[in-house]
Amino acid sequence: MKKKKIQRKIVNYLTSQASSADLKFLQKWLKNPKNIEFFNKFVKINFAIDYNMKTYDSKKTKEELLRIIHNDKKIRYKHTINSVLKYAAIFVIVLGIGAIVKLTFVSELKNNIEISKNDAITLELENGEIEVIYPDLDKKIRDGQGRVIGNQKKSQLTYISNTNPSKLAYNTLKVPYGKRFDIILSDGTHVYLNAGSSLKYPVEFIKGKERTVFLNGEAYFDVFSDKSHPFIVNVNDMHVQALGTEFNISSYPEDFVFNTVLVEGSVKIFKENEVDDVQSSVILEPSYKAEWNKEEKIIFVEKVDTKIYTSWLDGKLVFRNTQFKNIIKKLERHYNVSIINKNTELNKQYFDATFDVETIEQVLNSFNKSYKIQYTIKNNQIIIN
Repeated sequence: MKKKKIQRKIVNYLTSQASSADLKFLQKWLKNPKNIEFFNKFVKINFAIDYNMKTYDSKKTKEELLRIIHNDKKIRYKHTINSVLKYAAIFVIVLGIGAIVKLTFVSELKNNIEISKNDAITLELENGEIEVIYPDLDKKIRDGQGRVIGNQKKSQLTYISNTNPSKLAYNTLKVPYGKRFDIILSDGTHVYLNAGSSLKYPVEFIKGKERTVFLNGEAYFDVFSDKSHPFIVNVNDMHVQALGTEFNISSYPEDFVFNTVLVEGSVKIFKENEVDDVQSSVILEPSYKAEWNKEEKIIFVEKVDTKIYTSWLDGKLVFRNTQFKNIIKKLERHYNVSIINKNTELNKQYFDATFDVETIEQVLNSFNKSYKIQYTIKNNQIIIN
């Protein structure tokens, strides 16, 4: 198997997106000591900066496994014995001694890593209660009264429309740097959230009212068509209205612009409270991008290659004529790192580049080939000189 395909499987595992086939492959592949060495080196370079690794106590974990089997009931992280035995292997990284312990049940790195809420996917319920979402689990989502409002199946939340509410109740999903997640809203609209993004949305929409959600960051929307209930994405003081369509919105707080790229259908972009103002609103056609400059308060429209703006859905990073200072922010979000660039001239340079399964070190080395740079990596911080 090619090196890139193996790297992809490792990345899938470490980002909680591995399939059972990936896990079975890695279990077999890691029987070779040379592969263990490669695995450890790959993780140490690219993922040690993303996690706070702790010493692993294999005896204690095996005892916990036996307790699970004997009790046959829900435990920590709400695994049942069926879900524990669903997959065949776990690979635990022990930095410092460079060893991997293989067990016969699946458990996310959370069993050996202290995950703070800043580094985890979180779901804030209407009552303010915050739940940590683990993408390797299947579970029911309940409201503050214990009622089932949706289901989690690995890295996707699906909400249920089973009542006719008279009042909106909101949930907020937050996705940290280095991760992605998606939601199917109660109306059937599918939303894919990129790293460093959050979406506030009603648990159920109200009949006869607009369907409004609030985005901070980047997301791809596949909107369920319902002409009597317009779908509106609120991004600060700008709004994107759609009926049934697919589009990408990017509006991170640190970016100077907010852009909407239309893939299918049509959308209207307008300022708050100016939906009917023809002069200040813009209607997009497929393959066009509308860019709102936050400082100049103007909208610029141009035809684009939509694949450049939606490549993140496939885990890719695509840059076309992009200044390095803007590339840095995408790298930070994608790899969950902090980058300090002391080379002011480098910031001004424009690059074309595409990255798929490359590690952060491989990415930096690629830039080094066209523009000589020196960098150091310490913990989760990269310093470019």
